[in-house]
Amino acid sequence: MKKHTFLWMLSLALLSCEAEKGYTPISQNEVNQVVAESPFAMSAISLPAFPDNVLSVMDCGAVNDGSVLSTDAFQSAIDKANAQGGGVVLVPAGVYLLGPIELKSNVCLLTEKNSLMLFSTDFSLYPVRDASFEGLDTKRCQSPISAYNAENIAICGEGVFNGGGDAWRPLKKSKMAAAQWNKHIKQGGVLSDDGKVWYPTEEAKYAHSLCVDQNVPVGPQTDAEWEHIRSFLRPVMLNFVSCKNILLDGVCFENSPAWNLHPLMCENLVLSNLTVRNPWYSQNGDGVDVESCKNVLITNCSFDVGDDAICMKSGKNEDGRRRAVPTENVLVNNCTVYHGHGGFVVGSEMSGDVRNIAVSNCLFIGTDVGLRFKSTRGRGGIVENIFINDIYMSDIPNEALLFDLFYGGKGAGEETDEEILARMGAAVPVPDITTPPFRNITISNVVCKGAKRAVYFNGLPEMKIRNVALSNIRITSEEGAVFNQTDGLVLDNVQITNTEGESIRMTAVDNLIRK
Repeated sequence: MKKHTFLWMLSLALLSCEAEKGYTPISQNEVNQVVAESPFAMSAISLPAFPDNVLSVMDCGAVNDGSVLSTDAFQSAIDKANAQGGGVVLVPAGVYLLGPIELKSNVCLLTEKNSLMLFSTDFSLYPVRDASFEGLDTKRCQSPISAYNAENIAICGEGVFNGGGDAWRPLKKSKMAAAQWNKHIKQGGVLSDDGKVWYPTEEAKYAHSLCVDQNVPVGPQTDAEWEHIRSFLRPVMLNFVSCKNILLDGVCFENSPAWNLHPLMCENLVLSNLTVRNPWYSQNGDGVDVESCKNVLITNCSFDVGDDAICMKSGKNEDGRRRAVPTENVLVNNCTVYHGHGGFVVGSEMSGDVRNIAVSNCLFIGTDVGLRFKSTRGRGGIVENIFINDIYMSDIPNEALLFDLFYGGKGAGEETDEEILARMGAAVPVPDITTPPFRNITISNVVCKGAKRAVYFNGLPEMKIRNVALSNIRITSEEGAVFNQTDGLVLDNVQITNTEGESIRMTAVDNLIRK
């Protein structure tokens, strides 16, 4: 079988199923144009191509009324296409009830408009596997959509993938209206001892007590011990590990048990025209977490999530440094973010380095923080060569621009003043491999209409934030800008209109240039 260009192949598949003609996938020319405008040297990103071979999940036994599981039918179609050298697996309109599925090399999952993939909330369908979560080596339940060591893979079209996340995620009473909270707890589950957090099971509540560092349990050793807390080990919606030549285009990913999209150690990845959403109250409901990946394009996507929206990571602490695979050569272009803890985010798990990142032409509306950089002592890893321009924001509840090197694991505004001061007041250590440098960052052409605080830089005294240039910045806010523990700061046409206190306040800032 011949391999055809990706656009031609999708056109053939869409025509064969008489799908509506409203969907047009990203073209290679569009990809080439964005890559050509990169501010750093970057190799070409090629879209995957697929053989002239179309299989329908309906022909493999899928049922599109949501009445029974169609997992085997989806997996059978994927496996058959893979065994035949590749092809397009077509998902016609309908409602499909699914357990976890695994994408294989040279296969495109093409979803018609009005196709809805509902992933079951039966936890027993998701086996416990070795995984990486929040930057640490651990175990999690298998993701609803996964791929391992695959090449030339795609999920495209106009379908919707719903991860059934409300059944998995813990829920904080403080984030819900009274009527919502009462309705939710009547559906089952258990409450924390203080009645402020809902868990899906008693085992999930117990597992939370085993977490020392955010959401990774410490203590379970045997398979039986991990199985006992399966309901706590909520998976990310999509987990692609060590894959190459990937396209996610057009579809909607929503209601994930944890992070929505988690490419890990992948290369040549394009995310285009996606809708990614989680309820605003969703714990760890990130949009996309690009971890230890190379050559990535995220373009024309919309995010409305419960945690960080577009996030760069590379592992946490010793596990990340041991992996030693950076996230590098990433382009984020023309994306919109609504709710989220941060619009564009680096960290806090960046122990394997993050470098060569360009973010341009993005709109953030109501994100807790606009541009958010975070790490802390113990991480290590270098964040450098970041280029951000043409960013527009409004109604930011916290900072428009935040560098926090004393990050404590909570969302912006969630930590108490006492917690922040306790971390900042610790004895100043001697810099070593666990000290995280942030350096060589350019941010230009930013407009923000309404923020609580315009800018907050909080570097480490033993490793200041270095060589950050801000130019053509216009922010209206309640509080002004605070720069602390910074070296080589450039302020060029930075206009801050604030209603409280000083417009700009500086502490321990060296080598300042103001224009």
